[in-house]
Amino acid sequence: MVRRIFVQKRAGYDVESKGVLSDLKNNLQMSNLEDVIILNRYDVEGISDKAFETAKNTIFSEPQVDICYEEEYPKDPKDIIFGVEFLPGQFDQRANSLSECLQIITEGKKLLSKSAKIYVLKGNLNKEEIAKIKSYLINPVDSRECSLEKPETLEDKMKEPEDVKIVKGFTEMTDENVKEFYEKYGFAMDIEDLKFCQKYFRDEEKRDPSMTEMKMIDTYWSDHCRHTTFMTKLEVIDIKWDLLEKVFEDYKKSRKYVYDNKKAKDICLMDIATIAVKELKKRGLLKDLDESEEINACSIKANIKVDGKEEEYLIMFKNETHNHPTEIEPFGGAATCLGGAIRDPLSGRTYVYQAMRVTGCGDPRKSVAETLPNKLPQRKLTNEAARGYSSYGNQIGLATGQVAEIYNEGYVAKRMEIGALVGAAPAKNVVRERPTPGDIIILLGGRTGRDGCGGATGSSKAHNSKSLATCGAEVQKGNAPEERKIQRLFRKEEVTRLIKRCNDFGAGGVSVAIGELADGLEIDLDKVPKKYEGLDGTELAISESQERMAVVVAKENAEKFIHLAEEENIETTIVAKVIENPRVKMYWRGKVIVDLSRKFLDTNGDVKKSSVSVLKPDYENSYFTRKTNSNDIEKKWKETLQDLNCCSQKGLVERFDSSIGAGTVLMPYGGKYQLSPRRRYVCKNPYIKRIYKYWNYNDLWI
Repeated sequence: MVRRIFVQKRAGYDVESKGVLSDLKNNLQMSNLEDVIILNRYDVEGISDKAFETAKNTIFSEPQVDICYEEEYPKDPKDIIFGVEFLPGQFDQRANSLSECLQIITEGKKLLSKSAKIYVLKGNLNKEEIAKIKSYLINPVDSRECSLEKPETLEDKMKEPEDVKIVKGFTEMTDENVKEFYEKYGFAMDIEDLKFCQKYFRDEEKRDPSMTEMKMIDTYWSDHCRHTTFMTKLEVIDIKWDLLEKVFEDYKKSRKYVYDNKKAKDICLMDIATIAVKELKKRGLLKDLDESEEINACSIKANIKVDGKEEEYLIMFKNETHNHPTEIEPFGGAATCLGGAIRDPLSGRTYVYQAMRVTGCGDPRKSVAETLPNKLPQRKLTNEAARGYSSYGNQIGLATGQVAEIYNEGYVAKRMEIGALVGAAPAKNVVRERPTPGDIIILLGGRTGRDGCGGATGSSKAHNSKSLATCGAEVQKGNAPEERKIQRLFRKEEVTRLIKRCNDFGAGGVSVAIGELADGLEIDLDKVPKKYEGLDGTELAISESQERMAVVVAKENAEKFIHLAEEENIETTIVAKVIENPRVKMYWRGKVIVDLSRKFLDTNGDVKKSSVSVLKPDYENSYFTRKTNSNDIEKKWKETLQDLNCCSQKGLVERFDSSIGAGTVLMPYGGKYQLSPRRRYVCKNPYIKRIYKYWNYNDLWI
């Protein structure tokens, strides 16, 4: 039996309802709208009457601020009511938290639950106005309008997935057939990469590939995972600027010194960007550089005083951009921007303690009518993105003390969403060893679902007007409490010293997270924990999320590691093992659906080539040198002060908790009245237990 309850905030606490009312009246010009009431609707199946009564005023609601209605909401016949729920497959944190809390009361199995947000509109609204409100409040990428009828059961009857298909005739396809195949499945790799695959399967494997293999290769070689754009070989470089030509000559001299008769890497943007650091390293000037085969984030070594005694620490830096995901689904895109940034240094076994957020947006004051086709309104983008990032950061417990948003019309076509952070750990806690045959891979953390399928390839594609409707599954809903449990686990020395190598389930899911851990692997997809039934082998192989980790441990240490994880209430499963043969094999339903050579995967596809022409900048008309027509200082002052970028962002900054962890040295605002914004963020390393009277530079990280 399904029980239903509606929860409404009492007058004075209904901040969300009043905010939506103001938003609709001001931005949609809904002058006939008189009031908005928002209710959270919960459906629970299999709960006893006693447990339901206990939960009503403890889990479902807080009597001091909430009103509860069982089964039916007492509506007025004139009210316009509709509900919004997440699309199937999207993670619903509210429903998940409800199930976990109810499980504590019942001391039994996790109950099925669902949630929805119900909107009650009061006023004389016509059909067009109602449709306009629904379109504004419901983002089709992650949500849909739900039925107001109570279901008989909450069980989803998933269709049994079909076996993974073989791409029959792939090795014999003509160029025209390859093009049709490319367009049909929307690969991120280009047609030349597909032809490269065709040659490999024809000449080396002498068979047609499975669809899982094609999707896995597409993920491996995506720009997101392999930086195709930066690794493109620059064959012809035409420089029409004397100053830059001299710089380029210096670059070539540096290349000659760094590679020193060894086979030099291709000239590409990546090499140009990193050659200076490579030279510094070769000259022995980067003594604090942390080097290893396991690359999780930018990492340095630092000696830090802890209780007056110097210890060697690893300090990791990471930034993440989630421009496209935030553009199509602001809350989830911004939340996973932070969660995605955390997972890299976290997989490096460091504790992330300090973050900042920089974003770029169009003018959020513009009316909805001025929104570009197939885009979300700038106001909705900036508000929902701030809510998503701050929600994840505040839940996981990460101090975010530098928050800034830049307003410029250049960001209307594509929003900018950047999260940057710092993590640290005692160097003695981080063990990095090369996996050997017989080692096992343990998957820990959240379960696998369809949300996150195609995230890496999706962010590597060119997008069009259909992207808003077709890319929803690529944007995950983050589960901050689950990632926080992994943070707590990885702060324990007895845990991290068992780990030989670790990788997060960011871009590419199992195929990349586990696929990169060792040269030879056998992976059993049937053992991968699922959020729900109905996932096929390909979905299990490529679904990604930031709340999962894959660790390599020696076989004899597996039981101990699993026990330590269970103490933090983290689900763990042995899903793979390291083998001698340098191939990646995946099994599903007892059958091999992936069997690829490591050497082939590491080619990164067909070598990309390009030519570059660099022109001399137009100094006379540049931003910094162009002359203004006015010498009127008063007029210039007024123009500058009217610029949206000069407005106070205190309201935005205060949505982010900068004091979590009690390590913040400089708060976001300072001065006599705590109103002067700072242009830096300083935090104390979380492993330092005492604050000294005089700060040492090594104690601070900006």
